[in-house]
Amino acid sequence: MASTVQSGAKPPPLREHRGRYRRILRFAAWNLATTWWYELFLPRIGLGGLSARTRSRRMRRFARRFHDLAVELGGLMIKVGQFLSSRLDVLPPEITKELEGLQDEVPPVGFPAISALAAQELGAPLDRVFASVDPAPIAAASLGQAHRARLDSRDAEDTGLDAVVLKVQRPGIGAIVDVDLAALRKVAGWLSHIRLVSRRADMPALVEEFAQTSLLEIDYLNEAVNAERFAADFAGDARVEVPGVVWERTTRRVLTLEDVTAIKITDVQALRAAGIDPADVAPVFASIMFDQLFTTGFFHADPHPGNIFVTPLPPGAGGLPWKLTFIDFGMMGEVTASTRSGLRRLLIAAAARDGKGLVAAIDDVGVLMPSADSMALERAMTQLFARFGGMGFAELREVDPREFRDFAVEFGDVVRSLPFQLPENFLLIIRAMSLTSGVCSALDERFNLWDSVEPYAAQLLRNERGNVVQDVARQAIDAAGVALRLPGRLDALAARLEEGSLQVSDPGLERQAARLDRAVRRSASTVVFGALLLAGAIVRPDDPPLGNVLMTASAVPLLHALWVGRRGR
Repeated sequence: MASTVQSGAKPPPLREHRGRYRRILRFAAWNLATTWWYELFLPRIGLGGLSARTRSRRMRRFARRFHDLAVELGGLMIKVGQFLSSRLDVLPPEITKELEGLQDEVPPVGFPAISALAAQELGAPLDRVFASVDPAPIAAASLGQAHRARLDSRDAEDTGLDAVVLKVQRPGIGAIVDVDLAALRKVAGWLSHIRLVSRRADMPALVEEFAQTSLLEIDYLNEAVNAERFAADFAGDARVEVPGVVWERTTRRVLTLEDVTAIKITDVQALRAAGIDPADVAPVFASIMFDQLFTTGFFHADPHPGNIFVTPLPPGAGGLPWKLTFIDFGMMGEVTASTRSGLRRLLIAAAARDGKGLVAAIDDVGVLMPSADSMALERAMTQLFARFGGMGFAELREVDPREFRDFAVEFGDVVRSLPFQLPENFLLIIRAMSLTSGVCSALDERFNLWDSVEPYAAQLLRNERGNVVQDVARQAIDAAGVALRLPGRLDALAARLEEGSLQVSDPGLERQAARLDRAVRRSASTVVFGALLLAGAIVRPDDPPLGNVLMTASAVPLLHALWVGRRGR
């Protein structure tokens, strides 16, 4: 990622855009005030029932108003709306359904303005640079738009490509992005003064991360580099295709790519017409996204339906009869090796429905601040897994809403009181997984993310088997060392007490010390027994000889624990 954008609220840079800036602030202020009135004030004076009865209508009204604002203003408001529309897993349908059209209904810029900007960037009129350019855009996004084109004969010979897509930045988008970021910084400043929000998230920091990502997204040279890096990561994966870059016709504001247009991933009717079952696409897409987040560490942070195609393959190609084609690499994220390791542990714990392990992994990743009450969160996660852990999206919809309310009443205060912090780039990780969940649910409403998580987690566990065995062995050695050193320490402590002015001659105290010695010895042996047995059980399916040796060796510390216990009696 590029260097961090400087934080702090900034005034709108251009006078002609101040009306836009004020409109965004007025919209945010009105809806924050409305939310405060209905969700905080009315329940405090005993009118929570009124708030609940009008909630659905208010959410639809908010979504419609934001939809209209985003379409009219464009820019980063479209990006915010796209993110909200993708949260099918957590946001109510009143909001997601109203905003889902934002993926496709951004009004295009007239071709003369696009042609003029492209000619300025490429140094010549488009009819001299390309054999042809279609004036009708194939896609109009919030920051740029794309047109089909054909390379001239010389470029086609050099690149081996003919049909391409010419992606051109919207004229004046740089100034609009600056204005939108100034407005978002202002709103984040307001939210930072609301204790309920500031205790859980650093909103100004999140906006700065969004700003950094947005500024990189309007640099097409950066996108071209990202596309080639992504292609290299999946060079050996027949499931994934990435368009080639025509570098001779690419600048900071113009990007020329191989034309890989195919079936939009959520176009269920077109998929079925091509003989492709949408339910087969969902787990493959989820697996590819997991690979990016947990293996390569370089991930597509904007995998909304408009950026993913399903490309049918000719008969006899082998493997899947189709592949997934990714485009638009302007918004990418990176996961450091240490964070990726923590995410793997989190994934394994989630697949195992291990609430305690999940909280430990969240803590390792750095999401929980040191002051967090992890025990309370462990209890909440354990009960959440026990009740809802194996359910898919459609199954969750069928659960009696009272069950969710009961859970929220029991643990809502715990979760809301936890001091969360989002490490760098986590906003993009959350966005990528939210969009992945939304796309998979659109392909198959009964799609269960656990079905994709569990085999993936099992493979990660097998891949890291050596590390697991090493960790268990290290813990066993440490425990054994403590057990061996403890008697000497107790003897030294007794000697110092006897040599001091205070004479310790209480027989009861001596018996308690002896019992403590035996208890520690027994506990250490039990820890070693459990560690060896667990290591053997983990390793045995893939390496039976080593697994059997470890499980057999666990009998030695078990016998020692039993012998020490009997001796104590």
